[in-house]
Amino acid sequence: MNDKPSDSGLLLPNLSIENFRGIKKLAIPRLGRVTLLAGKNGVGKTTVLDAVKVYAGRAQYADLEELLRRREEFSVATDEESGNLAEPDWGALVYGRDTYQNARMSIGPTQVERQLRLETISLADLTDAEAASLREIFREYLLEDGMRTIRAAFQDYNWIIPELFFRGQRINTVVGGTRRRLIDRGIRFRLQESRLPSTTTCKVLGPELMSNFVIAQFWDNVALTDGESQATRALGLIYGADVERVAVVGDDAPSRRGGRRAIVKLKSYDRPVSLRSLGDGAVRLFGVALALANSRGGFLLIDEAENGIHYSVQRDFWRMVLRTAQESNVQVLATTHSWDCVVGFAQAAGEDENAEGVLVRLDREEDRLDAVEYSERKLRIAAEHGIEVR
Repeated sequence: MNDKPSDSGLLLPNLSIENFRGIKKLAIPRLGRVTLLAGKNGVGKTTVLDAVKVYAGRAQYADLEELLRRREEFSVATDEESGNLAEPDWGALVYGRDTYQNARMSIGPTQVERQLRLETISLADLTDAEAASLREIFREYLLEDGMRTIRAAFQDYNWIIPELFFRGQRINTVVGGTRRRLIDRGIRFRLQESRLPSTTTCKVLGPELMSNFVIAQFWDNVALTDGESQATRALGLIYGADVERVAVVGDDAPSRRGGRRAIVKLKSYDRPVSLRSLGDGAVRLFGVALALANSRGGFLLIDEAENGIHYSVQRDFWRMVLRTAQESNVQVLATTHSWDCVVGFAQAAGEDENAEGVLVRLDREEDRLDAVEYSERKLRIAAEHGIEVR
């Protein structure tokens, strides 16, 4: 792992983002073990999580493509065999979406030497080694100087992301094979390169409830470990001592109805019940606890952390997150729109001086994006007096 924890023990003690998606420039001077991002809709909270995901994955092709597809950032391209296709719009990665000019992006701590740097670049400006690498990946393409690609750099590593585009549109003129086969081979070629930086574990929870497939996958990773116990205890935030055990049953065969699913044994029932029958709050709490257990030594990103969790449970929820993040060496970044979530976070962070909980409010005025930090002390005052900090 190329990330080295700072003196504070955090992979990202602070954060700088420039020219990435909707953020022209943002500096957050301090991140905590757990950082809660607040702010108006559209201010850029989710984009911060996207940026940290790209940083942790060192701009892997698959991560970038998945991000664009998840955000439904498409452009129309043409394939000789399939006709018009909706393909990821790579220009959407860049602030202002102008990929025809050399556009530079950076993500990471405020120390420049530790940042991940990306730039769109003309094929004519590549080094001989970079050009040779692209010719090997896209050997069935007719490469022209007007085409562009993305160069990435991290610490002592430099590499080309296997993608071609022109004024934001993907080039899809293929000779002797389908575009997908070429791209797949390009990805394999890149993954086999020896001089690529290693990545940092990073799990992402969206606003939606975790699917049964992901629950089963995460459960398998922590079965019969402390992570299993942590996830089971999380259900106790709602059901108290009534929760005895949790198991994942079924199989993944497509022909089987329902596939694998989590079941819970409660003292008040003779037979186990489905986790989902206990409500959205139970699924969310269980999912967050599982994700924490699967993120040891890395990042956990939670979008709209309050979803599914009743206001009366928020304080205990954040106690669990703060405690588990410290014990498992996980750095958590989460977003919220909820005042109840902020109050619960403030109360939990204020109870323990070593909790390392930080609230950051993002404020936008035209192109300017500012970060306002609330320390544990300020959080306690805000919670006690109902001061609006979202």
